[in-house]
Amino acid sequence: MRKNTPLSPFWQTLRDIPRWFRPGLGIKRWFFFIMIGITLLGLGFAIVLIDLYRTDSTDPALLTFLFYASLRFIPRIWRAIIFGGLGLGVVAYGIFQLNRSLLRPFIRPGDDVYNQLKGFQRRERGPRIVSIGGGHGLSTLLRGLKVHTGNLTAVVTVADDGGSSGRLRETFGILPPGDIRNCLAALSNDEDMLTQLFQYRFSGSPDLEGHSFGNLFITALADLTGSFESAVVESGRVLSVNGRVLPSTLNDVRLVATMELPHSLNEVRVEGESQIPKMAGRVRRVWLEPDDASAFPPVIKELLSADIIVVGPGSLYTSILPTLLVRDVLTCIHASRAIKIYICNIATQSGETDSFTCYDHIRALEEHVGENLFDVILCNNNYDGSVGLNSQWVIADEKTLSDTRTFCADLTEEGHPWRHDSLKLAQVIMDIFYERTGPLT
Repeated sequence: MRKNTPLSPFWQTLRDIPRWFRPGLGIKRWFFFIMIGITLLGLGFAIVLIDLYRTDSTDPALLTFLFYASLRFIPRIWRAIIFGGLGLGVVAYGIFQLNRSLLRPFIRPGDDVYNQLKGFQRRERGPRIVSIGGGHGLSTLLRGLKVHTGNLTAVVTVADDGGSSGRLRETFGILPPGDIRNCLAALSNDEDMLTQLFQYRFSGSPDLEGHSFGNLFITALADLTGSFESAVVESGRVLSVNGRVLPSTLNDVRLVATMELPHSLNEVRVEGESQIPKMAGRVRRVWLEPDDASAFPPVIKELLSADIIVVGPGSLYTSILPTLLVRDVLTCIHASRAIKIYICNIATQSGETDSFTCYDHIRALEEHVGENLFDVILCNNNYDGSVGLNSQWVIADEKTLSDTRTFCADLTEEGHPWRHDSLKLAQVIMDIFYERTGPLT
C-alpha cells in the first residue's frame, strides 16, 4: 500500500491559499486593495516594457529574447492568463509568508495563522455572556465558555472572608482577590506556566502559609495602581485573559445568615461567608451588610447589554446569592433582555445544601431574589459514579421536571462526577441560546 508523502512547505502553502478567501476573515478586501496597488505599479512598469518591446533595434539576439520572454509564440489570451496567474500566486505567497513571519511570536506552537485568525473572528462574533457567581464552579464555566465567545464577563462575589483572601482583606483593607484570581486564571489564553504561577500557594513559612501568588500579586498591584479594580485589569493583561472579570461591588460587604439549629426551632445569626458552612444547621436566610451596597458601574452596563446571563454553578448561599443580593445587580438582571440561565449544582455541599434537590435550590433562590428570574433551569441527569461520602446527587425531582423552564443534560466530568465538565456545560448553554435565537451573524 502506497504511503502518503508529506507535501513540501511550498506546496502546502499553495494548497492552503484558497481557505484564506472564505467569508468572515476580513482578508479579501485588503488582498484586493493590495492587488489594485500592485496593478497600478505594474502598469507603470509595463509602459517601460512596451517601449522596449516595440524597439526598432536590429540586434537579433535582443529580438529573439523579447520574443520568447513575452511568450509571443502563444495566443494573447493565454499570455494574459499565464502572467496574471503567476503574479497572483507570487503576491499571495509573499503576503502569506510576510504575515507568518510578523505573527510568529504570537502563534501557539502547532497552530497556524489561519486557525488562530478563524478562531479569533468566531469568538469576536460570539454572544455577549455575563456569568455570575464565585468559587471553582464559576471558573469551570468560564473555561468552557471562552472557547465559544470572546465577549465574556465574569461578575464575582466579594463577600469571601476566609483563607488567604480573608487574611489579605483584614490586613490590607482590600476586597478579597481569591475568586477573581480563579476567574482570571480560567480566562487566560495560556493556562500553562504563568497561570500555574498565579495559582501557586505558598507553604512552609508562617507569614506566607496558605497565600497564593496571585492573591499577593493582585494585592501588590492594588497598592501600586491605587485601586482594586485597576489591579484586576492589569492582572488580566498579564495573563492575557479572553474576557473581563469584575467585582460585583466595590463596597466592603459581609455575608450574614440566620440558621436553624439541629433538633431545635431556635435560629442563630452567623456572620462571615467562611463561617456559614461550618455551623451545624440549616440556612434559613442570607443577606449582605451593608444591604445598600451599589453595584460596580461596569457590571450594570454588561448586564443590560448581555445576550446570555448565566448564574452558577457554585455554592448556593456563599457564592451565588452574595452576588445576586447586590440590589443593582438583581435589578439589572430583571431588566435585561438576555436569556437568563441558572445552572444547578451536581452534588450537595456539606454544611450548606445537605439533602437538597434541584427544586430546593430553585426555591431557596426565589425566596431571596423573587420568582421567575430565570428563563432556563439547567440540571444534570447523569447520576453514574460516586460523589463522595459527604455529598449526594442533586436530583432533578418531579417538581423540577414539571417546570417548563427545566432543561436536563449530562454535565458531569469524566473521572470526577461531582464536578461540571466545562466543555459539556458550555456547549449546552450555546445550544440553548442558538435554539432560541438562531446563530448570530
